[in-house]
Amino acid sequence: MADVEASKSLSGLLNGIAQKVYYSNSEITEELLKDELYPELSQEEFKALHEKMKALIKSIATADMDPSQLEAFLTAQTKRQGSGGLDAEQAAALSRFWKSQRVRVRESLLSQSRWEPGLRGLTWRVDLHTAASRGDAAHSGPVALMELELGRAGQDSEFVCLEFDEAKVNQVLKKMSEIQQSIDRIVPRT
Repeated sequence: MADVEASKSLSGLLNGIAQKVYYSNSEITEELLKDELYPELSQEEFKALHEKMKALIKSIATADMDPSQLEAFLTAQTKRQGSGGLDAEQAAALSRFWKSQRVRVRESLLSQSRWEPGLRGLTWRVDLHTAASRGDAAHSGPVALMELELGRAGQDSEFVCLEFDEAKVNQVLKKMSEIQQSIDRIVPRT
């Protein structure tokens, strides 16, 4: 019976950490988790357990581990000697937690990493203005018209219209090429 209670407490701790860290539930505090789940532990013992579990969840979530990666990771953690390792019950609780929470934690991490407002859509076209339609021969080249649809989660879209002449289009393309080169230096394409 003690094993069942220990397993429930650890599952509660893992879910509490997820609520606080990934789901932005400000009602969940370290003190609440200690008082509700581990009243028998000293503050130092609980803090050590809490930090260890939080770090393990972070490692698992950051890597977005699939079941085989998770199994290999937890096996390695159970083989570690000393206070940094896991016992079999802790590994099993982490495995159950990740199997039930992986999708939700991943969505939370993705939403936290998005810039707001986000680009929802883009439409563009190129117009050719002739000297007769514009009234002067100096501006008779092509014009790129771009409409950006921007929005924040749960809000209506806003639209921004941009007009580029050939020189501005070339500047934008050059900047995009520079950005791609910077990204490629950091993360090579596969």
